[in-house]
Amino acid sequence: MQDLDSLAADIRRWGQALGFQQIGITDIDLDHARARLHDWLAQGFHADMEWMRAHGDKRSHPELLEPGTLRVISARMDYLPADTDPIARLKQPANAYISRYALGRDYHKLVRKRLAQLASQIRDAVADTELARAFVDSAPVMEKPLAEKAGLGWQGKHTLIINREAGSWFFLGEIYTDLALPIDAPAENHCGRCSACMTVCPTDAIVAPYQLDARRCISWLTIENKGAIPVELRAPMGNRIFGCDDCQLMCPWNRYARHSQESDFSPRHGLDQASLLELFCWDEETFLARTEGSAIRRTGYQGWLRNIAVALGNGPATADVIAALKEKKKNADDLVAEHCDWALRQLAR
Repeated sequence: MQDLDSLAADIRRWGQALGFQQIGITDIDLDHARARLHDWLAQGFHADMEWMRAHGDKRSHPELLEPGTLRVISARMDYLPADTDPIARLKQPANAYISRYALGRDYHKLVRKRLAQLASQIRDAVADTELARAFVDSAPVMEKPLAEKAGLGWQGKHTLIINREAGSWFFLGEIYTDLALPIDAPAENHCGRCSACMTVCPTDAIVAPYQLDARRCISWLTIENKGAIPVELRAPMGNRIFGCDDCQLMCPWNRYARHSQESDFSPRHGLDQASLLELFCWDEETFLARTEGSAIRRTGYQGWLRNIAVALGNGPATADVIAALKEKKKNADDLVAEHCDWALRQLAR
């Protein structure tokens, strides 16, 4: 077998060649993270994301998910697109704000493909191992605690991973392996007394340092939530129609963030420049065509219309907007119609 120290160095080199900005390696002890997860679930902060509770202890015991696992290789890929000026966009109420990670192609496919290539290289290099399995949000994996243990960064007060030299605008992926590779030192926390992410959150979803209540989070409200958006949280949403980046935008460590060189993460179909009215007028066929290969598909067409109706209600009361809301309501299902009615009442004030 190849010397494990030199193999670890090769894995980092192969990862960099595949477009990953950082590779870390850790063991599989997640007892502390498991306790935090159970406390979070007990408080109901997971909303209706029951998959966070499912799978028994496989999430916190990698060896139960993939028998034989001894190490986890954690990988970071930066995604922040250049020239999208997110803060300026949030100040334009007639225009749509879409979370920066969703402006381009769905990251799952790109990151998983690259990780699968890395896993293949590992198997080819070590004749007596078959275990090198890649994950990107595709199984019960505690990616953030693993990334922290692997030295990629620390879990900030907003619960995202922050890297001192790269901020937090990056995706994570993992490879489980039975190779006893040398492990990296865990990252130290450098949030200090800063609470910028908590202060800026539009819906006060960061209820305490390192605790996020998904039921109030705009990302959950606009993506995973399939029902009505609570009335008291609609106005704070502003023009955010898919996800929310405010906690990252205000994090001082993101002054070190680097723009992605991956063309797949660049905005498609003008989504970084689109008006709310333009997107609201898409029919379902157009929605499906323009979001093919995009993470935006996850919200579905009705969720898309629901989100934009709320944003229109928070924007300027122009004749075109009012007419569009009334027209869309005619053939809308109950969910969308109710949000159109709310928007029209807001605009009439």
